[in-house]
Amino acid sequence: MEFDAALTPPPAQHHWVLTLICVDGPGIVHAISGAVVQAGGNITESQQFASNDTGRFFMRLQIETQAGREVLEAALAPVVAHYGMNWRLDVVGRPLRTLVLASTAAHCVNDMLFRQRAGLLPVHIPLVLSNHSTLRDLAGFYGVPFEAYPVTDAESKAAFEQRILRAVEEHEIELVVLARYMQILSPELCTALEGRAINIHHSFLPGFKGANPYKQAHARGVKLIGATAHFVTSDLDEGPIIEQNVVRVDHSRSASELVAIGQDEESRTLTQAVKWFAEDRVLLDGARTIIFR
Repeated sequence: MEFDAALTPPPAQHHWVLTLICVDGPGIVHAISGAVVQAGGNITESQQFASNDTGRFFMRLQIETQAGREVLEAALAPVVAHYGMNWRLDVVGRPLRTLVLASTAAHCVNDMLFRQRAGLLPVHIPLVLSNHSTLRDLAGFYGVPFEAYPVTDAESKAAFEQRILRAVEEHEIELVVLARYMQILSPELCTALEGRAINIHHSFLPGFKGANPYKQAHARGVKLIGATAHFVTSDLDEGPIIEQNVVRVDHSRSASELVAIGQDEESRTLTQAVKWFAEDRVLLDGARTIIFR
C-alpha cells in the first residue's frame, strides 16, 4: 500500500510569547532573532523599547514554531546568559490564574466575571474572596466559588490576609485583582504579592478624599472623571500605573449619574489592565510600566 503524504497531518505549531528585560546595548535584537530561527521559529509579533532614563531594553515577541519549550529555551539560553536577561516564556492566550478580591461594589467584579465567561478576558478565576457577603449571588451566577470573611479589627484583617495567601498557594495564583476591595493591604501582603497585584480607583480633577467622593465632585462641578489601574505597593495608591481613562462631564450631570459614569470607567480601565497583564504586555521599568499594546 502506498503512503499518501497528503493525508499526514502537519506537525503541531506552538505559539509562544517571550518577554525580556536587560541592559540596553548593541546586537540584542539580532541575537534574539537568531535564536528564534535556530529553533525553527517564526516571529509573528515584535515590539521593543529602549529606556533612556534607566538604560534598559524591553522586548516582547510572539513566536510560532514546531519546537517545544525545551528546544526553544535551549536556543535562547546563550543569548539570555550573555546579556543577563530577565525573561519569561509562556503560551500565547493561556488563561492566567487570577484571584479576585471584592467588598460590596459589583461593577468591576461583574465585568471581569462576564468577560471571563464570554472568552473576552484571558484569565481563569477560581475564587472570589470578600470581606462582605454582598456579592455571593453574583459570583454564583457565573459559577465562581465565593468566600466571605468579615474584617472588623486587626485580628480579623490578619486572618483574612492569611486566607488570601493560602488561596494564592492552593490555586497557584498568578495575579490578584482588587476589584474595588475596600481594605488597605498590609505591607507584608504587598511584599508577598509584589508585581502581581492590580488595584483600581477613581480619579478626579481636582481630587477628593474621604467619604462620598462623587458627592464632593458634584458639589464642586468637576469636568473630568477617570479611573486608574496600578500595581499594588505598600505606598497607598502610588504603585506603577498600568492604565488610565478619563471622560468629560458637565454641570448637567447629577451625583448619581457621576457615580454611573465613574463605575463604567473603573470597570473598563481595570479590565484593560488585567488583559494586558495576562497577555504579558506589561513590563516594569522602575516606578513606571512599559505597555506593549
